[in-house]
Amino acid sequence: MARPRVGVAVLTMGTRPAELRALLDAVAGQDEPASRIVVVGNGTGSLPDLPEGVTGVELPENRGVSGGRNVAIETLRSFGDVDIVVDLDDDGLLVDTDVFRRLADLYEADPRLGIVSFRIADETGETQRRHVPRLGAKDPLRGGEVTTFLGGGHGLSMPMLDEIGGWPEDFFFTHEETDLAWRALDAGWKVLYAPELLLQHPRTSPARHAVYYRMTARNRVWLAKRNLPVPLVPVYLGVWTLLTLARTRSLPGLKAWFGGFAEGVRRSGGPRTPMRWTTVLHMTRLGRPPVI
Repeated sequence: MARPRVGVAVLTMGTRPAELRALLDAVAGQDEPASRIVVVGNGTGSLPDLPEGVTGVELPENRGVSGGRNVAIETLRSFGDVDIVVDLDDDGLLVDTDVFRRLADLYEADPRLGIVSFRIADETGETQRRHVPRLGAKDPLRGGEVTTFLGGGHGLSMPMLDEIGGWPEDFFFTHEETDLAWRALDAGWKVLYAPELLLQHPRTSPARHAVYYRMTARNRVWLAKRNLPVPLVPVYLGVWTLLTLARTRSLPGLKAWFGGFAEGVRRSGGPRTPMRWTTVLHMTRLGRPPVI
């Protein structure tokens, strides 16, 4: 097959112009250049000055991670010369210059490779536990096939996206990666964690977002309703309810979580396409059955 061509997508809300410029400089410094680079301003009003060759798309309102990344995919698709979509957080940084080359090598070697998850580490080289995409894993340097991936830095096969569709638009943010990964696995695509592909990213907590508790609960309900066989829906949601009660020390956070859970039950999160039981078995063999 022809050498896979990389297209880069970056979302920004316009609040990190210095970090965005540093990231774009690192993208430009890759030893195998990207075919296209797109920056989507998610309700920014106007984007900062972008380097030559970077396409800017300004959205009048913030459409969230899912909506903004779908716009980026459609923009890259319209050029007709992108085989791999690389999503990067605007406050991330590629510290190595061979990331795109090594990523293209992976896709070139396996035509059924759908998603490649980068390793995320802070400035000290530490990877937070929540950034290792497998259960019980303490070693962030152990790669292999997984059942989900990291939103901050990853590659997506354009043929895979053509087959399964893009990000779940209604999710806005949280759990959109798992929804996409589950649909990819059910369609026979592989999800790979490749820790040799590094994105440096400041250490953060997802709870820094004011709507985190509500959206994480709402979207977890939608994730189950959209993707799981009927018998697994109450099991999955029951397990996560118990885990949330055990882990959450904030009473306002719990109140927001249960409000989001109720919202997820009342509202539709998109069309329902339950995965096959063979996919459930495959995910279980990979170490993460879709009940946790």
